[in-house]
Amino acid sequence: MTSPIAISFVDTDLAALEGAQGKLGLLVSPDGKLDPAGRRLSRLTRGALARLVEGPAWEKVKPGEGVVLNWPAGLAAAGLMAVKLSRRPSPEEARRAGASLAKFKGAEALLVAAGGTARIADLALGLALRGYDFTTHKTGEKDQPQDARIMVAKPDEARAAAAALLAVAEGVFFTRDLINEPANVLTTRDFAARLEGMRALGLEVEILEEADLAKMGMGALLGVGQGSESPSKIAVLQWKGAEGAPLALIGKGVVFDTGGISLKPPGGMEDMTMDMGGAGVVAGVMHGLARRRAPAHVVGLIGLVENMPSGTAQRPGDVVTSMKGDTIEVINTDAEGRLVLADVMWYAQDRFNPAGMIDLATLTGAIIIALGHENAGVFSNNDALCNAFLKAAQAEGEGAWRMPLGAAYDEKLKSRIADMKNVGGRDGGAITAAQFLQRFVKPETAWIHLDIAGVASVKSDTMLAPKGATGWGVMALDRLIRDHFEG
Repeated sequence: MTSPIAISFVDTDLAALEGAQGKLGLLVSPDGKLDPAGRRLSRLTRGALARLVEGPAWEKVKPGEGVVLNWPAGLAAAGLMAVKLSRRPSPEEARRAGASLAKFKGAEALLVAAGGTARIADLALGLALRGYDFTTHKTGEKDQPQDARIMVAKPDEARAAAAALLAVAEGVFFTRDLINEPANVLTTRDFAARLEGMRALGLEVEILEEADLAKMGMGALLGVGQGSESPSKIAVLQWKGAEGAPLALIGKGVVFDTGGISLKPPGGMEDMTMDMGGAGVVAGVMHGLARRRAPAHVVGLIGLVENMPSGTAQRPGDVVTSMKGDTIEVINTDAEGRLVLADVMWYAQDRFNPAGMIDLATLTGAIIIALGHENAGVFSNNDALCNAFLKAAQAEGEGAWRMPLGAAYDEKLKSRIADMKNVGGRDGGAITAAQFLQRFVKPETAWIHLDIAGVASVKSDTMLAPKGATGWGVMALDRLIRDHFEG
């Protein structure tokens, strides 16, 4: 993982506040009343802190946000941030407070006086997630974790409460690192090697090569990658923390998408390094499950390809045969993700007979037009599974919105020369893409398709992430698994 904050929980030591180097954080109630740590800091700053939180400016501060006193008199610290936090904060408010402290921290060590604050685990999670920075390819910047110590009344309890959440945060970091990597680094070979490295966490990892895929008849997936020198692969990751049929997570892993022969316009093509975002989320979820030793049976399947134009590339008008046996007329080679997913989804059902199946893909620009960068599109054939996921996403603050499916949209996928086309036109593009995928879902399989094109990577900071890869979906899927697929 890249430059996460190293968080530790320590006993409250009021004397340590005076000489603490770096920066200080203090949690203050909305009414401005100070706890013992706050009163001590107010005395040391000659009343400056008390004047801040008792004045009218404090009323304008939103819960979870803070105000900074720079170079406060009486302290060795370079700054003191007073963060407004309710006595019984919601998880979102506590995470926002942690994120505020992470942004305040910068490159300096941080000491947070938290006392007996509720939701300390969520505060730590917000601090960890917002403290992420992708600096791997910046030659002059620090790459080691930065120190953040949280003073609490019961550090052992706080450490135990935060352990599972911080394990999930590591999965988010793994996802962000993968999505942020440039395509000349994260080739299909490199991606597969990183997944193989997860065996050290206790995951079973299997890599299927092109010869294996050809034997199984995966013409849809192999057609996408045939123009690239990077070999197509499928990675199968299993976490066997319980018995029974697994939940299957399927990820689109197009490590770079030029559009193929249907070449994309040059403006913004550099962003297509994130077209493996669905695969990155699946990898991050599996990482988090292993780190927290989840009592669940989950299998992650990732289709790794690169979509390039060359003399061997797939052409518009080609007809390919999927593993299912259906033939597909390729109208647009830039609608490649659904071809990858079709074969991986069918393989997952044939091999694992899963209790449920969820695929994730940066699939369409149409979903961005519909939902912007605030929500992923959710499509499903099963109300119970879909509602459970939507509830989990809401609980974790990850935007998700259910979109329709319907037989009428299938009309747009009819082909004159094959069983179906891979695109259905511009109108309703995200829906017709989901309808295409649904043709590769067996009737007995409860299924969700998540179109994450708008949320996987963003151009501006969010509450819990700097601009770039967000790791959207890791926390929501982990919550879904905890609530419905464990023990």
